[in-house]
Amino acid sequence: MRLPATGISKLGAARAYHRAMSRIGTFADDDVYGWAKKSPDLGGAIAKFSTAVYTKNRLPMRTRELARAVIAHDNECTVCMNTRDADGPAAGVDEELYEHALEWRTWPGYSEQERLAAEFAHRFGTEHTKLRDDEDFWSRCNEHFSEELVADLAMSCALWVGMGRMLRTLDIGQACKLTLPSRA
Repeated sequence: MRLPATGISKLGAARAYHRAMSRIGTFADDDVYGWAKKSPDLGGAIAKFSTAVYTKNRLPMRTRELARAVIAHDNECTVCMNTRDADGPAAGVDEELYEHALEWRTWPGYSEQERLAAEFAHRFGTEHTKLRDDEDFWSRCNEHFSEELVADLAMSCALWVGMGRMLRTLDIGQACKLTLPSRA
């Protein structure tokens, strides 16, 4: 049914004014997993990739979490910005790390490795070919990261950019706070 004089369906109008409603289902505002049932094979595969990023990652957790938070802001993904790791406090991850994520270039509370990871994450999602060709960046990066850590960072960023944009584009889970389970 279309609204008079607008040509917009009632469902379209409701979605336009209720930004937390999913674009591919009637999931609750805090449901970040239900969408996977729409594509069970791919959803299951991305869930395994996500689990690996959070349980097999060799990056220090502060470094990983700052990179993730920077991408969350770049993606404008609310659930991503609100996600926390249950093991974070024991690894020195506090709310200040997240509160200053947009100030990654200048906030004095970040180490040089954390700052480089934030730069990598930001540029990976916004100017990847310029990042690829930036010899100054790679020189600085090689002082603080092994090739193995760069590989973990790049694969993590691939997950966060892709999933964050998918969640934000489809308005999935944009009203919730997610806590990653403890691995202890």
